Amino acid sequence: MFPQDRRQHLRSLGACALAAAAWPALAAGAFPSKPVTLIVPNAPGGAIDLLARLLERQLSERWKQPVLVVYKPGAGTVLGTDFVAKSAPDGYTLGLVVTSHVINPALRPKMPFDTLKDLTGITQLASSPIAISARPGLPVQNLQQLIDYARRNPGKLSYASPGSGSSMHLAAERLKTLAGIDILHTPYKGSGGAYQDVFGERVDLIFDPLFSSLPHIKSGRMKALAVISAQRSPIAPELPAATETLAGFVVDSIFGLVAPAATPAPVLQTIHADVVRVLRTETMKARMAEVGLTPVGNSAAEFNAFIRADMARWAQVVKQAGVTLD
Repeated sequence: MFPQDRRQHLRSLGACALAAAAWPALAAGAFPSKPVTLIVPNAPGGAIDLLARLLERQLSERWKQPVLVVYKPGAGTVLGTDFVAKSAPDGYTLGLVVTSHVINPALRPKMPFDTLKDLTGITQLASSPIAISARPGLPVQNLQQLIDYARRNPGKLSYASPGSGSSMHLAAERLKTLAGIDILHTPYKGSGGAYQDVFGERVDLIFDPLFSSLPHIKSGRMKALAVISAQRSPIAPELPAATETLAGFVVDSIFGLVAPAATPAPVLQTIHADVVRVLRTETMKARMAEVGLTPVGNSAAEFNAFIRADMARWAQVVKQAGVTLD
């Protein structure tokens, strides 16, 4: 190659490199240029549905593009999250996840996606405590009395959860291990039937999110024993935290936002920044507080570290308790 030709070749390569380097920034600046789909891996209803609808309204206004909420329930949230994992990595398909996102890998040996490799966390949106509540006639008033009663009556108490493998199910199994008690699991498909059996004194206990349990607690149809968190909940400060009785017994329900792992970093940064701004608005905080959700809005690195650590923690709980999907 002649020197002049070589100089022209190098200039061309430099121009291409500059264009390639500039492309992500241009892509991020243009995002979104079309509707964004938000996948909810549960059926409509509950806190995750409310959170999705709040994000839909707030982000549509901010982005000047429609945000479309699509429900894809099934297989303990695996079906919907798998759809996100296999979507185009362009930021236009995002997924909400809940605590089962970090539990499923330990319970389901044939997951259709790799939680750590195929998806990336954008931010943890919120957390919410789980409540332990009892049927009205059970002769216990707090967590310590429950532990004492269960020790005196091994295998005679039953507890309801909204499903095998849920965070509520594994919270109860964690209690069994920490307190050295034996209580029997009665899984339900959702909480509706479970509550009716607790009201009717057919099941002794229920583990369910505080926001779902609180109306029934206030009505007197069941009694709360504790919230499984490090501190008391601002929406029910009269209820003791489980750690006041049992050190280390903390199980929060978590809500997060994920995307396909190969999504360009500038696009993820744009989504993260806008979602966190929405979480910090007074409107959003007030609406979330009404259902017992505490906004989080941490960094993607922090959320991904949390996912990795919690997957390891729940794998240990599943192994120790011998939990299977029944």
